Amino acid sequence: MAAKTKTTKKSQSDAAAERYITTEELRRHNKASDLWISIQGKVYDVTAWAERHPGGALPLLSLGGQDVTDAFVAYHPPSAWALLDRLCVARLADYAVSDASRDYRRLVAEFARAGLFEKRGRGALLVLAAMLLMLAAAVYGVLASSSAIVHLLSAALMGALWMQSGFLGHDSGHYNVLPTPALNRLVQVVAGNCMAGISIEWWKQNHNAHHIACNSLDFDPDVQHMPLFAVSAKLFASLRSAFYGRTMRFDRAARLLVSYQHWTFYPVMCLARLNLFAQSLVLLLSPAKRVPHRAQELLGLLVFWTWFPLLLSFLPSWTERLAFVLVSFAATGVQHVQFCLNHFSSSVYVGPPRGNDWFEKQTAGTLDISCSPWMDWFHGGLQFQVEHHLFPRLPRCHLRRVAPLVQDLCKKHGLQYSSSSFWDANLRTLATLRAAALQARDLANPVPKNLVWEAVNTHG
Repeated sequence: MAAKTKTTKKSQSDAAAERYITTEELRRHNKASDLWISIQGKVYDVTAWAERHPGGALPLLSLGGQDVTDAFVAYHPPSAWALLDRLCVARLADYAVSDASRDYRRLVAEFARAGLFEKRGRGALLVLAAMLLMLAAAVYGVLASSSAIVHLLSAALMGALWMQSGFLGHDSGHYNVLPTPALNRLVQVVAGNCMAGISIEWWKQNHNAHHIACNSLDFDPDVQHMPLFAVSAKLFASLRSAFYGRTMRFDRAARLLVSYQHWTFYPVMCLARLNLFAQSLVLLLSPAKRVPHRAQELLGLLVFWTWFPLLLSFLPSWTERLAFVLVSFAATGVQHVQFCLNHFSSSVYVGPPRGNDWFEKQTAGTLDISCSPWMDWFHGGLQFQVEHHLFPRLPRCHLRRVAPLVQDLCKKHGLQYSSSSFWDANLRTLATLRAAALQARDLANPVPKNLVWEAVNTHG
């Protein structure tokens, strides 16, 4: 029976190798019920596999009916190639590779030969140790001191702890920060769910969609913040979010909020953690959503929602408890600002991502933050956003090293490579928000002509 099964699989593979289709025919297989993709000229039927895909079904649906070689190379280790043969159904008769893609794949291969994807350093262990020290210091400050100032400093330390948790969760979601997948998973749950109250599975689904469709207004959840923010007037068309499965309505309430978004940006970022808490719970408590390790995820959140309220209960008054929460949220709000700086002021587009311009879309939709090496801890690797989007499996300790190679490649192919200081990136983001805000006001009513209004908006 085993020999017969092996022979059957071989005959199916041989049949697939002899069948050729065109790119135009491939495009027709782009639905959940009929989903094909192409990788290096081979065509794969991933219809049944999509729901079991570790990165979620949405990345496959977003790129369905296309050549996805660059995205596959970016996200998957060599071991993943062996899993593809059983899904192969044909070959592309008109398969072609752009010069930019060819150079990009060559660079990925060079990094792999140099072992850069496997050399992780000791960064994760150092971050974990720092997080435990910050947690111990924050708890000690609350329990051992009666000073309100010490309590506020402890709250700020808690915010710094959550920032490092975010960086570590981000890294561990892209590659194994520790030697084994089991240890990597443990780090994710402890650092994310238990210590920060954020579901790592929610983050994976959100972040994978962001990477695949970087800065697509209707496919990338990281630029979908209606009704609070709109990074482009194209969102005023009430686009439908492919990630959330709902229309992002630009109604009267959204128009009002967007009209003042350059004023409300930083205050909202100070409370943005509330949204992460809510999104995590919505996903994990939704029976209609497929969530790997759901029970484990919920247990991790239960740990957080046990120890954090318990810690707050040791503060002497409700005033101090509220102040502790606000200060800790505001401190970690710096990280939420960082997430926005990398993309809000970059190029955006409408529609699904395209697999054959991977390199171009990733460089156009991202912004690096220039800083000295001694500030790398503050940015957690996110300052090399272009490099990270092109090589998401690359440990952050190598991003500074490969940045000049990416810059050379962009220059060779005439592609955009954007980099700004942290200060300038904030100014660019505010300018983007203000431009969209003024367009929203024009849609609502003519701008009132009075000196106070003009003064406010001149310096807004």
